[in-house]
Amino acid sequence: MANTREDEPDKVRGGFEHPLVFWVGALACTTGVLLHLPMYFGAKDMGYHLRGMKPDAPMITGMALIATGLLAVVYGLVPRDPGRIRRSAAWVRVSTLDDAPINAQHVVLLIVMTLAVTIDVMKPTALAFVAPGFAQEYGLKSPGNPHGHIPVSWLPLTGITGTVIGSWLWGWLGDRMGRRASIILAGMLFVTTSICGAMPGFKWNLLMCLLMGIGAGGMLPITFTLIAETIPARHRGWLMVLIGGDIAGAYLITSWLAAGLTPTYSWRILWLIGLPSGLLLVALNRWIPESPRFLLARGRHREAEAVMRRYGAVAEQVDPAEYEARATLERGSYLTLFRGPLLGPTAAITVLGIGVGLMTYGFQLWVPTNLQHLGYSAVQSDYVVRNAALIGLPITVLCAWLYGVWGSRRTIVTVTAVTGATLLGFLVEGNALAQHHTLLSLLLVVPLAGVSSVVAVVAGYAAEVYPTLVRSRGTGLAAGMTKAGGVLILAFTVAAASVPSIGATAVMGAVPLLLAALLFLRFGPETKARGLEDISVEVMEAPTGPRADG
Repeated sequence: MANTREDEPDKVRGGFEHPLVFWVGALACTTGVLLHLPMYFGAKDMGYHLRGMKPDAPMITGMALIATGLLAVVYGLVPRDPGRIRRSAAWVRVSTLDDAPINAQHVVLLIVMTLAVTIDVMKPTALAFVAPGFAQEYGLKSPGNPHGHIPVSWLPLTGITGTVIGSWLWGWLGDRMGRRASIILAGMLFVTTSICGAMPGFKWNLLMCLLMGIGAGGMLPITFTLIAETIPARHRGWLMVLIGGDIAGAYLITSWLAAGLTPTYSWRILWLIGLPSGLLLVALNRWIPESPRFLLARGRHREAEAVMRRYGAVAEQVDPAEYEARATLERGSYLTLFRGPLLGPTAAITVLGIGVGLMTYGFQLWVPTNLQHLGYSAVQSDYVVRNAALIGLPITVLCAWLYGVWGSRRTIVTVTAVTGATLLGFLVEGNALAQHHTLLSLLLVVPLAGVSSVVAVVAGYAAEVYPTLVRSRGTGLAAGMTKAGGVLILAFTVAAASVPSIGATAVMGAVPLLLAALLFLRFGPETKARGLEDISVEVMEAPTGPRADG
């Protein structure tokens, strides 16, 4: 047989469709970001305030390089004839061996995915620490500046809206262009959108924050999908929760950076660190495997076999009847997740996701701002949040252990109910918590650790419960819903032109969390130590949703 482009070894092309075009584009993007820095450093004597300044020639040149470079990056990553690849992929079923041990390749992948999740989550969590300085520089309405006209909530609203779009977009891309290519593209968006830290205009900041959110929203569903497809069943669930629970770690790192850097370099430095963190993620691409099913569909059999050997997986061809069912499922849109037997699990995941979003971007987002409103200084509020997140890290480990030993459904119901009940404590105490520093720190522990644990379990659970052909879309939906609740609360904040109190944001998050616990009791199938194909069979054969007997 003649050697075709599809048969070329992956190492020849570096794992990219057009490697030279990709790396030229990546270089152009990086150079474009660097050309934004002279204006930022030139404003040192003004406290790095850029408001009112006009873009200089290097900045304009940098914008052009970024736009051109991103087009090259996309061209370098997207495979040719994706429609043919999707049709071929419907014939292939790839599954990990349930009794396969965790080997060195799994460990390396888990480390890389943990870094990816940490870098990803640092973007939206930074909004909480950027908002006070952003409001001060642009004279926006906030608890520290009640006489402003434009509410500071516009910044997180645009950013979180971007994450919703990104979660759904990357969920769709992951099923079409491959898991690995989708992760690398998100990393390049981290690099390019770091210029948000050098944008002088208010509207430009909002636009770049939207684009940054699109990149950040796409990483979590793809990483969880890749982990679910490469980790053996007996280790899969608790490892996904542990990695997803690093949201608390990301919050800890971000609060530490905010307390240590923003007093000197202003809030803008929290966006500019997207350049090195994004480049780090792209540099680690060689340790990110492509889906074997995607490789087989492209005719790259040797590469697929090598990946399956490394990660303990096997492939088989499905029969014609199953192919028709899989092809129909694959051609469906996101609405497919809300039909037939998928409706029950999707309803539970959706309500839980909305509750997480309300808690994250209603309660957690405004904690630093509300603490300053209660009399804490900016640095003090950052340290209070950091300490609470640090104390709560063991809770994430506990949740991961429960997910693996006790089961997915019981863990989700318990963690969700406990977090919702704790939030109600803030409603009872209200502003009086300002006089009780120890009680305040202790009460913050459960929501700050709980939100990371709940996000981890809902994303990990979605990666397990949805069939392979819609798995990226399922995890994209789950991740998007965790942000959609944020869009709701932030839109309410913008309309009200004020930041809601701790008590108000607490009750908004508690109600859907408690409702979601009930839905999971009814519709959530148990996934503990079960193969993905077995879970999919139970879900797809249930007439009105899985039984609650797991």
